[in-house]
Amino acid sequence: MNSLRENKMGTMPVRKVLFQMALPVALSMLVQAVYNVVDSVVVSCISETDNDALAAVGFAFPVQNIMIGIATGVSVGVNALLSRALGAGDREQVSRVARNGVLLSAMGMILVALFGMFLAEPFMKTQTHDVETIAYGTRYISIVTILSFGIFGELLMERLLQSTGRSTYTLFTQGTGAVINIILDPILILEKGDTLFGFITMPFGLGMEVAGAAVATVIGQIIAFLLGIYFNLRKNPDVSLSFRGFRPCGRTMGRILGIGIPSIIMVAIGSIMYSTLNIILKGFDAIAPGLGHTGSTAFGAYFKLQSFIFMPVFGISNAVLAITAYNYGAKKPERMMKTIRLGCFAAVSIMIVGTALFHLAPEFLLGFFNPSGEMIEVGVPALRSISIPFVAAGVGIIFSNVFQALGKSIHSMICSICRQLVVLIPVAYLLSLSDRIELVWYAFPIAESASLTYCIVMMVVLYRKTIRPLGQA
Repeated sequence: MNSLRENKMGTMPVRKVLFQMALPVALSMLVQAVYNVVDSVVVSCISETDNDALAAVGFAFPVQNIMIGIATGVSVGVNALLSRALGAGDREQVSRVARNGVLLSAMGMILVALFGMFLAEPFMKTQTHDVETIAYGTRYISIVTILSFGIFGELLMERLLQSTGRSTYTLFTQGTGAVINIILDPILILEKGDTLFGFITMPFGLGMEVAGAAVATVIGQIIAFLLGIYFNLRKNPDVSLSFRGFRPCGRTMGRILGIGIPSIIMVAIGSIMYSTLNIILKGFDAIAPGLGHTGSTAFGAYFKLQSFIFMPVFGISNAVLAITAYNYGAKKPERMMKTIRLGCFAAVSIMIVGTALFHLAPEFLLGFFNPSGEMIEVGVPALRSISIPFVAAGVGIIFSNVFQALGKSIHSMICSICRQLVVLIPVAYLLSLSDRIELVWYAFPIAESASLTYCIVMMVVLYRKTIRPLGQA
């Protein structure tokens, strides 16, 4: 007999529970996407040094991305294992996973903080020779890494809520943190008299410039972390965060990392892809001065814009992971497959809308970034070409989270490597040899097709070997 009361992930109609769990996460992620754009706009308003400020934040992106990737990787491992233990009714394992997850997050935070203390400036010096940009970037990286306990704690607390079917509370944690971030940005970054959005004159401001952007970010993360603690202590009876008598369990931490490390690698791969593709694009400067820089700018704009489409899909995929893992532990293959099908349907629906938007209104989308005529000329075909495989990407994201739910994170990692390195970069380089920048963007649909093919094959294999046999047990 199960020692835990049956969770709604195992009893509530799949359509209803998926909607209840995915919607709050998707909405909170959309708020995060809005923040990313607003943050860039506000930083660009820094008087006289806007180019250096924007460049510094851009150069800091890989470090910040990998930091979040480490925090997410640990949280993903906790999510999958905890949901599975909950489905199996193993209260002891639920508590063990949660507590060891907290310990791993603390270790990750310390590692990141040490990087910020000793390696922030050396890293910036590898990116640029501009003294002011190095100074800006060093301050930004130091602040967000040394005070990274906020993002590590926030993500872990949110995953504990998601893994037990209480995703609604993550809307308050992420949403509140992002809104506070947005409010603080102009106050901390700008000073009195600066112009915001081209028409608002700041009546006051601290004028901290790029450091203000970093401080606003960590304050939002810390507040979200504190809210996450509150909700887990008061609203999540399935998980105990008491450390009385706690002893680290190497086996449990190993299992968490076994699932989470591929996620960390996937994030690192994304940072490598971003930097490498920009290097390929810069090669076009030899053909037409400024063409490569314009291509990189358009690519950066695409990354900002695509988050509005991908974030809701990530919210759905997080819910799919938790529900699938729970029912895997509970040995309910029918509910697992229904969750996967509904997740794919929802992701594909969103991606169809995104594809239509990127194809029909690329100039409107690029208009948010005050583009030049050259950026419009390069960016319009870029947005249309890169968005071709959105539907395939949506299915791939769902399948990748299913792999993680089943403890097969290696397949998620392989999908990501195929999509962003093994196929994308070589194809982009080969297409760049044509000296036509518009052809480079077709590397994305080619890479996505290869990745989806692998995902489908492995999904079929896992269904036959892992999911279907559960109904025969």
